[in-house]
Amino acid sequence: MTPNSSFSRTAIDAFHDVFRLAGALGVALLLTACASMSEKECLSANWTDQGYRDGRDGQPLSRLEDHRQACSRVGVAPDTSQYLAGREVGIGEYCTPANAVREGRLGRGYRNACPMQLERNFLSYHELGHQAYQAEQRVESLNREMQRRQRELDKEKNDAKRKALRRELRRLNSRLAQARRELYDEEQSLRRIAPTYHLVR
Repeated sequence: MTPNSSFSRTAIDAFHDVFRLAGALGVALLLTACASMSEKECLSANWTDQGYRDGRDGQPLSRLEDHRQACSRVGVAPDTSQYLAGREVGIGEYCTPANAVREGRLGRGYRNACPMQLERNFLSYHELGHQAYQAEQRVESLNREMQRRQRELDKEKNDAKRKALRRELRRLNSRLAQARRELYDEEQSLRRIAPTYHLVR
């Protein structure tokens, strides 16, 4: 073995060691970032409060198992009875018609959190809110498209292409007006169906 080959092998081995260490650290950081609770939170947890917060946030019941796994690293086990008692209060606040509308209107998905006796009603109101959210997304999408076409028109020098862009802008403007009417109708429906609902921007 020549001195150069020995040095090269040592350098490669060192590189591999660094690479493996960096990979291990990356995995550890990823697991920490994905953990439902930090070590500090696990050690100082009030499980009734944690259950309430999870319920109020619409977390599924499986969230308890996420906490159990996260806290096992520091030897802490959730108090299931306290957690479930808190969650019952929180989920009762989450699974209301007004909150269902709000969640749907904000484009938030449903995570199978509500108990069976409340779920069907919640989903009905959530869908109404989500329809308004989708209508708003169409308005915003058309606005962006019009702005893009207008920028193209501002830069275009060819008369034929400018004429085509103006036609496209008129077509988009017509679609935007229709989308705005649909959004207005959806919002009016929400206010009639859920008068306690307040639009969140």
